[in-house]
Amino acid sequence: MDKDNEQELFPVVDEQGNIIDAASRSECHSGSKLLHPVVHLHLFDEAGRLYLQRRPDWKDIQPGKWDTAVGGHVDLGENIHQALRREAREELGLTDFEPELLRQYVFESDVERELVNAFKTVSNQEPRPSDELDGGRFWSKEEILDALDTGMFTPNFESEYRMLFM
Repeated sequence: MDKDNEQELFPVVDEQGNIIDAASRSECHSGSKLLHPVVHLHLFDEAGRLYLQRRPDWKDIQPGKWDTAVGGHVDLGENIHQALRREAREELGLTDFEPELLRQYVFESDVERELVNAFKTVSNQEPRPSDELDGGRFWSKEEILDALDTGMFTPNFESEYRMLFM
């Protein structure tokens, strides 16, 4: 994989997550600010380290930056939990985990507006990054704190990390 599917359909939702329409990836990422749902999974190992993925250089949003272990859009016709399990399987090969919902919130950037459903899990299953990612690794809290505000992480990860774990 080396390009996002611009015609992929996402549900367009209100701030409570109710589906009100549908739009393509390109429409949602064009600056239209159509609110669309996404899932994030923060993967911790038993030592308390947090796994982060590196976004490939070909991604249309935040290429080359470190980001949440699993992150992806909810496809049209899919619920939040189905999307979370699909993305975890596709991106890291994770199949056996118990997600805990941490928070739902709206994130807005210059090009998009997302209804984020942030989860966490603790697992000793070794992540196996797919070709959707440019690898990944576990980070200690100290490593993350040292790298905040350096441009290494996506703005969304930084704000979410501060909101949930600081």
